[in-house]
Amino acid sequence: MHDLDALLSLGLALLLGLLIGFEREQSAPDDHEERRRTFVGGARTYPLVALAGALTMLLRPVVGVSLVVAGFLVLCAFLGISYWDEMRRRGDRGLTSEAAFMITYLLGALSSSPVFEPLERRAIVLAFVAVVVTVVLSVKPRLHALAERASKDDVFATLKFLIVAVVVLPLLPNEPFGPYGVLNPFKIGLMVVLIAGIDFVGYVAVRALGAGRGLGLTGIVGGLASSTAVTLSVSRRAKEDPSLRPSCTLAVVTASTVMVPRVLLEVSVVHRPLLSQLWIPLGAMTLGGAIAIGFLYKQSGDVAPKSQKLELSNPFELSSALKWGLIFTIVLFASRLAHELLGESGTYLAGLVAGASDVDAITLSMASLAKGGSVDPRVAVTTIMIGAAANTIVKGVMATVIGGWRYGRIVAAAFGGMMVSGAAGLAVVWLG
Repeated sequence: MHDLDALLSLGLALLLGLLIGFEREQSAPDDHEERRRTFVGGARTYPLVALAGALTMLLRPVVGVSLVVAGFLVLCAFLGISYWDEMRRRGDRGLTSEAAFMITYLLGALSSSPVFEPLERRAIVLAFVAVVVTVVLSVKPRLHALAERASKDDVFATLKFLIVAVVVLPLLPNEPFGPYGVLNPFKIGLMVVLIAGIDFVGYVAVRALGAGRGLGLTGIVGGLASSTAVTLSVSRRAKEDPSLRPSCTLAVVTASTVMVPRVLLEVSVVHRPLLSQLWIPLGAMTLGGAIAIGFLYKQSGDVAPKSQKLELSNPFELSSALKWGLIFTIVLFASRLAHELLGESGTYLAGLVAGASDVDAITLSMASLAKGGSVDPRVAVTTIMIGAAANTIVKGVMATVIGGWRYGRIVAAAFGGMMVSGAAGLAVVWLG
């Protein structure tokens, strides 16, 4: 290793140690006596441990890798003695700081190791690991709160789905079969994993934040999981307490606006080239929703109610995943069949019918068909927009029936603005 590379490696180790050390310093107890008894190391100790790891690795060509291993074992011995003494005196102690020390030493050693070359790539990889470690260390209260909110059923359902995603999915045959060759078991399974993963992000956000948050925030995090669930939940609240109508309307429109970037994410995973046309109408629809959100936010005034608990089921339930896979398969086959029998009009009809109940299924179906060349990209974009419009109309009807006419007409007006904006963007796609 050149002298400059060695110097840069030591500097990298120092920075990584400082990052973790500063976090540990901030996490130390405020009470002086408690801090004296439990504080293991902070902004000075962690950088020194990282430098020790880097120096032992730099000496490896001279004394061999045994020095790196010996340094790690010595560190573990010191940590073990400290942990044993603390347990003897208090009988209560976690292993977080000890684990952070060992990771810091290994990061320091890797900063001088040729495992990752060149140095720029090594810096990116190690910085990523250090940032992830720091984030995990700093979010301890929220992780504990999330663990308390999670039920045994949540954990068991998640494990079942992970078995499907990690074990079963790779075993599915990756070849088309059936009429028109549109049915591919692996791709269908992959779509199930994709949608359940996106739903899980929203589900975790709702579980982490919990009830007692503002309705606007409920619209944002709830929209990631299910904008329909948000519509049903807050519309009941608007019916029960008319003073909350503006805030409930804000939550519903926000959730439906969040649905639009979700569609873009799904298409980017399945068939990214389709985004070159799809982003125009969906971007216009998002802009229309953002304008409505701004107006409704002003109308909601100083009313800041607490949100009720959203009625969301764990998207990692195996039965739910299999049902969604069946829906996607039916929509995919029906869309291709309608296109073959009725042409473009049949595809649009499939989008209208499927989108009324599920935007995800028609979105992924059109992206898959466009990727295979079965459907023209502009037809796919139009069908996705029809599906999104149908779903928006259904939610508007739900809001009116459940929340009442005075509430529903405001939601309908906001949704109308979003659909007009999306139609204008779609016109640009066709005219372009």
